[in-house]
Amino acid sequence: MSLAWPLNVPVLSDGFVTLRAHTHADLDDVHAMGVDPVTQRWTSIPLDHTIEDSEKFVLGTIPRGWDDGTARGWAIEVEGRFAGNIDVRGAAPITDVGFALHPWARGRGAMTAALRLAVDWCFTEGGVEVVHWHAHVGNEASLRVAHAAGFTLNGLIPGLLNERGRVLDGWSATVKFGDSPEPRTRWAEPTAVEGDQVGLRPMHDDDLPRVVEACSDPLTRHWLAGLPSPYTLASAREYVASCVWQAALGNKATWAVADRATDDLVGMVTVMDMKGASPETGEIGYWAHPDARGRGVTTEAVGLVIRHAFDPAGLDRQRLTLFAGVDNRSSTAIARHHGFRHLGTQRRAERLGDGALVDLDCFELLR
Repeated sequence: MSLAWPLNVPVLSDGFVTLRAHTHADLDDVHAMGVDPVTQRWTSIPLDHTIEDSEKFVLGTIPRGWDDGTARGWAIEVEGRFAGNIDVRGAAPITDVGFALHPWARGRGAMTAALRLAVDWCFTEGGVEVVHWHAHVGNEASLRVAHAAGFTLNGLIPGLLNERGRVLDGWSATVKFGDSPEPRTRWAEPTAVEGDQVGLRPMHDDDLPRVVEACSDPLTRHWLAGLPSPYTLASAREYVASCVWQAALGNKATWAVADRATDDLVGMVTVMDMKGASPETGEIGYWAHPDARGRGVTTEAVGLVIRHAFDPAGLDRQRLTLFAGVDNRSSTAIARHHGFRHLGTQRRAERLGDGALVDLDCFELLR
């Protein structure tokens, strides 16, 4: 005779995180997690979520999943306290995983540990061959968990999610039976660096209006012809989300250049193409907000990025390249200021915002 919930829920632990069956005592914490703004931003939980809804989920939906074999949901416990939920949905051999953490438990590595425990049990005891992960485009915290737990990052799938009446694009990743539960790529971290006038840091939501201003500026659009038109807040979000995804793949590191006095965004610097033909090289790219031009802030920011890119504890690059339109004197001056050597000129290599096809000067700098 098979056991029914909660007796059929295996208790899993690595000494830090424990996965167990939910209890009545978890209800208040489950509800608090459900009404948390971060949880509501990135999940499909109803905006008017009530304590009764939490009870139906914890004492109704989760037990049914275990009893009929359609889903396996655990409470996550850390230091003897409820920390979140994780559930693996779908009948073997193909499943998908969902998870959420209570605000107090975030930033401690708990979810990565919980995901590894749940996936390992599914592979060894649950007859599962592959676990899929999906998330809203831009959900960096969830992406970091999947990345750290050894999921292979597959890409962006248009129209993947249907939540609260909205069809949304989603990120996708998978882990298969036999895969190591360790990161499959080195995340290209935009490590914070302080300079005299500027600091380098990751992007914030508060930066998005400044990104829109910079990428709507005529001079920016002249040199970067591929920018969306019009350039909206949605365009900025898509750009930042793409930078996060490319960082997770190890392809590109992107920094916001922030004024040290105000923390306002004054530009962007990237090291891109880090997994091209040579895995120890990278290409420098940058732009400046209109009100930051002529102050030397981009020159300083590029110098900070170069040092981090060549640092073995940073991006560990051996060679950097930089390309600039032959008439883009400001960009060329930055390259020469930092000792880049002119290699030559690529003919008719880039189209500008006015439609002109122009030559590109190519520069390189060695560690």
